[in-house]
Amino acid sequence: MTKNHEPSASTGSYDGPRITLRSPAELADALPYMIGFHPTDSLVMVAVHGEGGRFGGRLRVGLPAGPAEWDDTARQVADCLVHGSERRGGRPDGIVLFLCQDPPDGESPQRVMTRLRPFAQRIRLACGALDVPVLEALCISGGRYWSYCCPDPRCCPAEGNPLAVPGTSVMAAAATYAGLRVRGSLKEIEGRLAPLRGQVAEEQLPALDRAAAALMPKILDAATRKETGEETLALARTLMRRLTLAPPAEPGPAGDDWDDALLGHDEAAALILGLQDREIRDIAAEWMEDEEAAPALRLWRALARRCVGPFAEHAAAPLTLAGWVSWSTGDEPTARVVLALALQADGEYRFAQLLHRACNEGIDPEGLRQCLREERRRREPRRKRVAARPPGRRTRGTRRGVRRTAGSGQ
Repeated sequence: MTKNHEPSASTGSYDGPRITLRSPAELADALPYMIGFHPTDSLVMVAVHGEGGRFGGRLRVGLPAGPAEWDDTARQVADCLVHGSERRGGRPDGIVLFLCQDPPDGESPQRVMTRLRPFAQRIRLACGALDVPVLEALCISGGRYWSYCCPDPRCCPAEGNPLAVPGTSVMAAAATYAGLRVRGSLKEIEGRLAPLRGQVAEEQLPALDRAAAALMPKILDAATRKETGEETLALARTLMRRLTLAPPAEPGPAGDDWDDALLGHDEAAALILGLQDREIRDIAAEWMEDEEAAPALRLWRALARRCVGPFAEHAAAPLTLAGWVSWSTGDEPTARVVLALALQADGEYRFAQLLHRACNEGIDPEGLRQCLREERRRREPRRKRVAARPPGRRTRGTRRGVRRTAGSGQ
């Protein structure tokens, strides 16, 4: 890598461990730690600030379908990262670009790099038009990386360089010390939320048809809407208790299979249709912390997988709730992916739009949590934590006691 194109960037929080990255190899190794997962079929841009090269805002989008979309995509991502960084308080002094794609069948990693080179150049030109240089542009494919900025074959050969073995680099050690973790690949995260297939999907579809015929008229009728909403919330609480009492033996896809088996087809269908009422969805969004967060997240993820066939658009509600719980509990990388999936299901879903924008702009979710807590206290001023109270214990009927126990969601 030539000296003229060598960015030196630091990563890590101001009060935590820092590590300096000075080469394409170190940048490529750091990518999954910067965004929280291994990106696949992705364009990733990272803003760099100051003389020390501090990393700032990050942007990840899917790769365009073909060259016809390259120019528009290049202009949009450059504008989004630069002006988004300005809104957050600082114009970037440079950008690091990553193009990540595993080779399709019959194509070599080197061929992927060559095919994407003109796209990388368009992004460099779009950033340059905004007076922000691309300090480094890397292609990552098939376990290897290439630099689009370095012409020196001694350090950046035509066949590329192999990526570091996961967990063996200085960056991996620093990330482990800082408590950072990589949540698998983007494809794995998305796969765990994809609609179910096979026999389960075939059995779920008629249940969704029955629920739509039975519930949608009630949701649209002012005379029956409130009762239907209360039934939806009661069913959700019942399923959350069921999930709480039956935790999966292991995380990951096996845990998803366990959760799927705990939900009946008619139960899932009724809840999916009930959550299309946005007032009910907003109440369900209050289950975002403490002992409610984990079972709620498991439930929303399971419901998203049940949105099969023509009901795929209905997944926007449970996906948005899953993204919100992930963000509220500190898992921002997963939240961004899940909220993006919600917008894929329904691009006009306003709640997903707002959360996705706020999460990507680094806004603290505590403001929304406070609003939801206050709304819950207003709506349920006398709710007690009956389920959490040991047998024989009595709650004092004072106003102070009521405030302490409001909003348990039991």
